[in-house]
Amino acid sequence: MHTNVRIHPTADVSDDAEIGAGSRIWNQCQVRERARIGQNCILGKGVYVDAGVIVGSNVKVQNYVSIFHGVTIGDGVFIGPHVCFTNDNLPRAINPDGTLKAADDWGSGHTRVKYGASLGANTTLLPKITVGRWAMVGSGAVVTKDVPDYGLVVGNPAHLVGFVCPCGHRLATGETVSEVMRARCTGCAPASTFLYPLGGRFHDQHRQTPNGAGGEASRAGGRRVARPPRSQRGRSKNCDRSCR
Repeated sequence: MHTNVRIHPTADVSDDAEIGAGSRIWNQCQVRERARIGQNCILGKGVYVDAGVIVGSNVKVQNYVSIFHGVTIGDGVFIGPHVCFTNDNLPRAINPDGTLKAADDWGSGHTRVKYGASLGANTTLLPKITVGRWAMVGSGAVVTKDVPDYGLVVGNPAHLVGFVCPCGHRLATGETVSEVMRARCTGCAPASTFLYPLGGRFHDQHRQTPNGAGGEASRAGGRRVARPPRSQRGRSKNCDRSCR
């Protein structure tokens, strides 16, 4: 039995699935054996959760999403309507000898979507990729490779076009200092400032802009690192690393 959970009468939820308290599973959903759904999740109409799938807490899964074996969804993730997770890069119904493929004839790839990320409607994700924390995938994208933390990707194949704040707004880039770009949120500025290397990944977590005359503070690897005063920093005008 699943306690403190709302399950629509038309939903098919395995008794071997774990459903967290406060979660709601709506009409025509199917949640298979050994799936684990966290607390306070919402699964919309027609959602399919395959055997062994892991879904964190506070996740919103919109109508007709397909989450197949090998997928792990972190806390606070948004999955738009008709998103499809695939788990086989070489799909075939039969073996070379014409026999029907069995479970032992192929291996699923693991896909992970990290904390706070958002997947737009009709996104397709290939196997063996990771979508980073707070990343955002545009509607209709086909994701074929990893998406960095806070990254904004669009298209087929999906490509990086910028970065987004946890609030959802796009980050506006600013000055470049020693090949580190300063970015400011266009929605909740001036409170939120980010620093990231021009190569791609963020140097900084979502934080309040620091004050003080003794230089600025940034985060690297989860710890605070003192930065030199502005007057002591070198400047790079090129973002293509041609100055090296």
